[in-house]
Amino acid sequence: MADPHAAPSTRTDPSPGVGDRKPLESPGPREAVHAPAAVRSPPPDRPGLGERLLAWRDRILASPGFQRWAAAFPLTRPIALSRSRRVFDLCAGFVYSQTVLAAVRLDLFTRLSNGPMDVTVLAAETDLPLERLERLLGSAAALGLVRRTGSGRVALGPLGAPLVGNEALARMVEHNVLFYHDLADPVSLLRDGPGDSGLLHGYWAYTRSGEASDLTSEQVGPYSALMAASQPLVSREILDAYPFQRHRRVLDVGGGEGAFLEAVGMRHPRLELGLFDLPAVAARARERLVERFSPSRLHLEGGDFFRDPLPGGADVVTLVRILHDHDDDAARALLRSVRKALPPGGTVVIAEPMAGVRGAETVGAAYFSLYLLAMGQGRPRSPREYTVLLREAGFRKIRSPRPRSPVLTGVVTGMA
Repeated sequence: MADPHAAPSTRTDPSPGVGDRKPLESPGPREAVHAPAAVRSPPPDRPGLGERLLAWRDRILASPGFQRWAAAFPLTRPIALSRSRRVFDLCAGFVYSQTVLAAVRLDLFTRLSNGPMDVTVLAAETDLPLERLERLLGSAAALGLVRRTGSGRVALGPLGAPLVGNEALARMVEHNVLFYHDLADPVSLLRDGPGDSGLLHGYWAYTRSGEASDLTSEQVGPYSALMAASQPLVSREILDAYPFQRHRRVLDVGGGEGAFLEAVGMRHPRLELGLFDLPAVAARARERLVERFSPSRLHLEGGDFFRDPLPGGADVVTLVRILHDHDDDAARALLRSVRKALPPGGTVVIAEPMAGVRGAETVGAAYFSLYLLAMGQGRPRSPREYTVLLREAGFRKIRSPRPRSPVLTGVVTGMA
């Protein structure tokens, strides 16, 4: 099989075999002899002053002698210690995440939400041997999840307090167990892809279904529930970043069980609410939303947004955590469908974790880059990349309003 990534040949006749070589003929008067594409190479890079300085810095930092000197010299010692700590944290990150997982599964944060507890009482409630609970508490205290009071009791720490009653974070902590399984051999994942045995690939049912519209409620239930549970944090950021009150009807494409649509509807009571997702998912959304809103305000339809036209009637379309799940060609196709569904002057709002966003560099470039690889499709994109895709789809006046917390989501908008 030919290499699909190889440069296409300009020859139309088969190349002669080694034993059939013929002497080169002189070109005709209008012909030119070109070097084969395979032997061409780009000119060598000529690094600028900045790159040369960075290369010099890296050589210095890699020197064992400099490292010893920096750790001993009073002015550089704090920097050296900080970088050593960061390198250790990179190596120990899995242990830290498992500490959080253990605390969540033991309901540690809820137990401490009413105030400090005696460690022996906590051991009895969690059914852990005292000495092993002390190990967990020591790890959790070092991470800022809990703290010890002056009397030795256990209390919530600054990073544990936000986890009290936070179903979204708790569900994501549990969900990462699948991701860590798929990352057990990261080189194999990078070289061979997720394969059919990948847990994330199996979890997101639409990534392995040729007919996504035929998926049942049981098949879409787990991931739909996860998205709904983790949506509130994202919804607040989007609603604070974009003024939905200027619109008449919103269409949430790929809106899942309607968690985002519910948040929009509660904040903007005059806005009509539309949703388009797979039939089994849209049915789950209807069950959720009819309890909150008048049926006359709802416009919910089922279908496959890659095969079916999007319903019209909305003057703002939202794509919340949708495009980064799909490769570039699919993202382009979906944006073209959105453009067709919108009236002139309508707006598309893209909201999802993005790469290259200041203050959230590790979210897009590190976490979601590998997560989506394990999932089997998609990649995180920067706001600039979304600007290019939107322009290709016919959008204009593209903006990137900065959310209050870019770690949770990035936002890009475009006008039809």
